[in-house]
Amino acid sequence: MNSARVTALRRFDLPILAVGFLLLGYLLTIQRTTDFIIFCIFVLAYDLLYGYMGRLSFGHMLYLGVGAYAAALSAEYLSGNPFVALIVAILCGAAVGIFLGPIIVRTTGACFALINLAFNQMGYFLALIAFARWTGGEDGMSVFFDKVGPIDFSKRTQVFVFSLVCLLAIVFLMKRLTNSPFGILLRTIKENETRSRFLGYNTFVYKLIAFVISTSIAAFAGALSILNYTYVTPSFIDTTRNVEVIFASLIGGAGSVYGALVGGVAYMTISNYLPNYIQRWEMFLGIVLLILVFWFREGIWGYVSRFACRERG
Repeated sequence: MNSARVTALRRFDLPILAVGFLLLGYLLTIQRTTDFIIFCIFVLAYDLLYGYMGRLSFGHMLYLGVGAYAAALSAEYLSGNPFVALIVAILCGAAVGIFLGPIIVRTTGACFALINLAFNQMGYFLALIAFARWTGGEDGMSVFFDKVGPIDFSKRTQVFVFSLVCLLAIVFLMKRLTNSPFGILLRTIKENETRSRFLGYNTFVYKLIAFVISTSIAAFAGALSILNYTYVTPSFIDTTRNVEVIFASLIGGAGSVYGALVGGVAYMTISNYLPNYIQRWEMFLGIVLLILVFWFREGIWGYVSRFACRERG
């Protein structure tokens, strides 16, 4: 793969991505493909923390669940306008990030992972028991949105197109963000936070901003899930599902926008279709993880990128 081809791929990555998901929508059901898109958005949100800032979280499902419940409650008690629900979800995701961030981002390593897990578990039981009067408890709640002009999200094709446009916009923004001085500083914090402080940067502020951006995008993904399925249950905040986004980030290659996309599609493909052929498909995932840890730590995209660079050399 020569330099001209690599440049062309990067220049036309968004059209290529759009065509890829359109083809996927043709091969699979529209609702399932929308699931793929939403999960990719969630992986992008997670990878900003894990891949770029070096913070492993075991509780990111909390922020997806916050967005899902915020959108559902907005539709139920505030307005049936789906765009109002999406805005409310993003604002709630940001608010939770601003509230919890000052506590969480001061920690590193296992503490960071476990504090997120603790808050995730708290959120799960709040939705399941404490706020069951509003959330529907274990049964969850159904959500219906009003039609806004020609936009009718009760039609799955419109949800698919809207989700795809949102994914393309988020990919574009994430590329700009991660290649900006802000993104470079996040990588510096990941490599050596002490040195970043020594150079005069207030690393706490940068980590908090990254955390809030991540929680906001995750909440937006949760709201899109409501558009796709029109219901929400405490399973949206289930702590055991955090493994899904971690696997996806590792499979695709942490610290890369393209890696997050590849990992999201790869994991969704494995988890949705492998059980049809292998009864204990989770064991296969474990084997894949071992292979990644020992031989392909950069993930699928990292390996492909390294191979492309070697070919150019």
